[in-house]
Amino acid sequence: MRRNVRPHCLFGMIALLIATVTVSVRAQTPVASPTPSLEKEFFKNVLRDQKAIWLAPLHIRRSDAKWIIPGSIGFMTLVATDRSTGDEMAEFDRQVKASRVVSYAGSVYALGAAAGTFYLIGRNKNDARARETGLLSAEALVNSVIVESALKGISQRGRPSTGAERSEFFEGGNSFPSGHSTQVWAVATVVANEYQHNHAVQIAAYGIASAVSVARFTVQKHYLSDVIAGSALGYGIGKYVYSAHHRDPSASVSKWPMITPEYNRRARKYGVGLSWSF
Repeated sequence: MRRNVRPHCLFGMIALLIATVTVSVRAQTPVASPTPSLEKEFFKNVLRDQKAIWLAPLHIRRSDAKWIIPGSIGFMTLVATDRSTGDEMAEFDRQVKASRVVSYAGSVYALGAAAGTFYLIGRNKNDARARETGLLSAEALVNSVIVESALKGISQRGRPSTGAERSEFFEGGNSFPSGHSTQVWAVATVVANEYQHNHAVQIAAYGIASAVSVARFTVQKHYLSDVIAGSALGYGIGKYVYSAHHRDPSASVSKWPMITPEYNRRARKYGVGLSWSF
């Protein structure tokens, strides 16, 4: 059985991109301007995000090596063992139906609907956090689709069901990375960060993302390295989008009242103003 020996250089490049997006993209996080609105800046922000994501390897720091090197080694180990683990999983089919159902939660349609629901609720209830969650989730989703589609086109990896060429790179496949994993982790990370003080929301967001990633392997659509790489990439994209474009909806909220002096010399009125946002 022929083994493809060409992808080794590409492995390094992709592993570096994934590791640096998840670790060092913080170095180029811009300061969000208070105006214009996120709606008006949506497409401009996507373009800025793409530039930051693809240039992430240029912003790595020496201190990042302690994460990038072990991560890259672990990733390469998974790639080397993918065919054997994939073949082992192919021997079981009882979980396929349930895994297929779980996978739907990571589709573009389901995630787009979730982002739209957050946004519409935020607009209807005048909830700035929900509105921003919807917008940033949609932005993260668009970014994840662009990045994972590009990597699929570059790697062209065969899926587990493609016969003799399964797990091989540059064979016209679209297995690497897992699109569902990338997309669901990008959206889940935005949601979890927006509601970082609500542990139930965080557990639900990351729990759903983890379940979808596992399901993509157990449904025999992807290899372990596909879902791990997609999950890490999606997390990095979601974290970047939130860090770059988050505008604190509670910025005007304070636990303590604001006291300001008030006076009118002509009317000879003097007093104290008390305001409290909660």
